[in-house]
Amino acid sequence: MATEGEDPLSRERAHLAASRSALRAMREDVQSLDIKDVTANWVNAAVLQSQIEDRIKALADLSHTPLFFGRLDYLPTTQEGRRFYIGRRHVHDAAGDPMVIDWRAPVSQPFYRASRKDPQDVGLRRRFGYTGGDLTAYEDEHLTDPSETEQTSRLLQAEIERPRVGPMRDIVATIQPEQDEIVRSGLSGTVCVQGGPGTGKTAVGLHRVAYLLYAHRERLARTGTLVIGPNRSFLHYIEQVLPALGELEVKQATVDDLVGHVEVSGRDTAAAAVVKGDARMAQVLRRAVRSHVTMPTEPVVVVRGSRRWRIPAYELEEIVRELLDRDIRYGAARDALPQRIAHTVLVRMEEAGEAPDDRVQDAVARNPAVKAAVKAIWPPVDPAKLVLRLLSDAEFLAAHAEGVLTAEEQATILLPKPARSVRSAKWSAADAVLIDEATDLVQRTQSLGHVVLDEAQDLSPMQYRAVGRRCSTGSATVLGDLAQGTTPWATASWAEALSHLGKPEAVVEELTAGFRVPREVIAYASRLLPHMSPGLAPVSSVRESPGSLEVRAVADVADLDTAVVAACVESLRNEGSIGLIAADSRVPAIAAALAAAGLPYLSPGEETTAEARLTLVPASLAKGLEYDYVVLDEPASVIGDEPDLRTGLRRLYVSLTRAVSGLTVLHASPLPPQLT
Repeated sequence: MATEGEDPLSRERAHLAASRSALRAMREDVQSLDIKDVTANWVNAAVLQSQIEDRIKALADLSHTPLFFGRLDYLPTTQEGRRFYIGRRHVHDAAGDPMVIDWRAPVSQPFYRASRKDPQDVGLRRRFGYTGGDLTAYEDEHLTDPSETEQTSRLLQAEIERPRVGPMRDIVATIQPEQDEIVRSGLSGTVCVQGGPGTGKTAVGLHRVAYLLYAHRERLARTGTLVIGPNRSFLHYIEQVLPALGELEVKQATVDDLVGHVEVSGRDTAAAAVVKGDARMAQVLRRAVRSHVTMPTEPVVVVRGSRRWRIPAYELEEIVRELLDRDIRYGAARDALPQRIAHTVLVRMEEAGEAPDDRVQDAVARNPAVKAAVKAIWPPVDPAKLVLRLLSDAEFLAAHAEGVLTAEEQATILLPKPARSVRSAKWSAADAVLIDEATDLVQRTQSLGHVVLDEAQDLSPMQYRAVGRRCSTGSATVLGDLAQGTTPWATASWAEALSHLGKPEAVVEELTAGFRVPREVIAYASRLLPHMSPGLAPVSSVRESPGSLEVRAVADVADLDTAVVAACVESLRNEGSIGLIAADSRVPAIAAALAAAGLPYLSPGEETTAEARLTLVPASLAKGLEYDYVVLDEPASVIGDEPDLRTGLRRLYVSLTRAVSGLTVLHASPLPPQLT
């Protein structure tokens, strides 16, 4: 490790200052662009101005974000022995020569993959340490020097363990070789990442998006990218990662946002939600949609001038059956029907010696007799009305669920009190997914180029189908941990989930090395695995942190709230963020105790700052979040809030694994036997 006074550090600081100046000049060049005389009209001008503004934002120099974090010195035999500084974005000088290379460029890859066993033509890898945005240290690895031994990078370890305040940060400086392989996997294939707590699966997914946008920018700019998270708090937590890497165009949403065709104001029982979320509902809906088609019994007579053209019912039926057999979307087939009828009329005209053209066919397709026939044979379908009828009309449901759902399952999803209209119905989240499925049966859902689906283990089969429609012609990155599935319909296996997603060929990668959660903490939480996810490999943490776990028994339940507040005060003496996690039913009492003690706290999704570092987190919202220190209230209550033991144990597993530096568990009730 170099010291402050040595020349190499001064030289590196000078390069950082020069790089910042170059980035500032790049930004000023874009700001000075004059587009008055280069656009043909105001629309082109508006589009170009928007692109310029996005470029200016992307070139912002974030003072708290180091411009480069590493350096590669190649051997003379490769890259002509050149030296490259590796950073979050590309920076060049006035002559166009690179001063910082984007971490996603091929020449940067050895920074993450090179080792003494496989130096990849790199002689020296240098890592930089920063304090408050200032370059204060560096660390060298001579990859081809046989006299040096492999050692854990202290700067790398310090960066991984750096206290967390505010939203999630990028991990671009600390990506590990197994993570880098996933990040740089191609656009054409779908990748599923199974990763336990602290393995960095969310960060890997976000960095893969950033890499794909770099490698396939033109294609993804045209087709779009989307990150799907479990809830708004989670999306707020991760929303700064991609902008910090210069990527501003990636949209974020929850599954509920995707299927927001109706306002959700109702709740299902667990049993009803499980049935509604079952993939068999897709078959029920398909039958119900197609049931609207009625075979013709009357001919169509088209009058044009003095001529009458008659298409008998049996010919119309042939047209209808051919469209049904093609199995295209209901709405597309309905649009095609008048043209098919018109074409048949044109054939009659040609046989009679006339010479009709496309304009005549379009006119026949709009003929009142043809329009009336189409309305009778293939009427329009409103997806929300269709779902409402299925859930309200026992006979209609039975007719289309026969052989698919049992009588008991049908009774489970029927509304106890049918709504009068789509507007007055109290739709549940599962109902909205059914409406989305029905909407796609009528009209194809637009596909994006790439979708990232995080916390995927909690989706129902029907939700997987909804996401799959958004990447039917694109690819996906699926992220999750089967051990953290906390819904009654949680995924049993990735093979099953990927099949529902429409990506059965996806490659499943498993991350088992933990970089965030201390070894003592993850080992304690892993005691639950055999009882809730037998066969799943526990995470092996690379972080030794003695004293990171403390389990405290509180003698009297009346003193528990006071003990929890005291543990929070104690944790706040440390640097970083504090998460107080409790069963949802315990949150009001704990909130009152914090208020009585004059201890301010945030809600999940609110950004932590140096002044406000304590967040009160209901256990149901803890998934995907991380805090430097966690105080966990009453494990037995976390389990007791859930409808069954397996879900309760998984909720507890999630809650136990949110800590990056230290975990304090407080309990007045006996600890769950699975932990002891």
